[in-house]
Amino acid sequence: MDTATLVGLLLGFVGVFGGNMMEGGSISALINIPGFMIVVLGSIGAGIANYPLETAKRLPKILGKVFKKQEVNTARVVPIFVRMADKARREGLLSLEEESQQIDDAYMRKGLQLMIDGTDATELRDIMEIETEAMEERHATNRGLLEAIGGYAPTLGVMGAIMGLIAVLSNLNDTESLGHGIAVAFVASFYGVFTANLIWLPFAGKLKLKTQDEARMRSAMLEGLLAIQSGDNPRIVKEKLEGYLEPSARGVSDEQGEAPTADAAEPEAA
Repeated sequence: MDTATLVGLLLGFVGVFGGNMMEGGSISALINIPGFMIVVLGSIGAGIANYPLETAKRLPKILGKVFKKQEVNTARVVPIFVRMADKARREGLLSLEEESQQIDDAYMRKGLQLMIDGTDATELRDIMEIETEAMEERHATNRGLLEAIGGYAPTLGVMGAIMGLIAVLSNLNDTESLGHGIAVAFVASFYGVFTANLIWLPFAGKLKLKTQDEARMRSAMLEGLLAIQSGDNPRIVKEKLEGYLEPSARGVSDEQGEAPTADAAEPEAA
């Protein structure tokens, strides 16, 4: 579970609803089922209409990725490549055949196999970069669905408020309920701004960061593969790969050495 997502949502909800109550408002005053349907279902519908059906079907899975903890740790792969670089210099690239079968990460395993098969360095880079670019494009489409919903939500909120005001103004004879009716009408606007800025857009931002983390680790893997292929000294390999790490993580990678798991390969729905 992604703790940061939960903590962020909790703080957002406490800030908004707690502030509302401190100002004398009540939670019940913000409950408006018709307004909720207009804004939430309307914005989701508009977002889905903006994308192919195959992308729309992935919405539940995309949302699940927001809350799923991503096991991406670039520092973890540094000692793996240092060890393989040392073995390759001593025994040759073919000696890594057995080790490649023990790698769970599909991207890393594919690169190792291409390298062992004697693929030219330029072709190896091209093949692996194309795969990363395809992943980023696929994830951008998934993320774009959330951004679209977040973009439509405030407008649907205004629409809901207008519809509510139309209902109120069509019955001006009932002066006692006029103020309450106007207040209820504006709840739809609240739903639009609230869902856009505390749910849809932050979720899209979280997925973007997860994709960036995955792309960074793939770049480190590719540089490690090319360094091994060119016969670089293990210390040089380490220095190259640690350039992808935060300063605080450099050196700590010496204590880690597990190959990344397959769960780290796709931070968003594929």
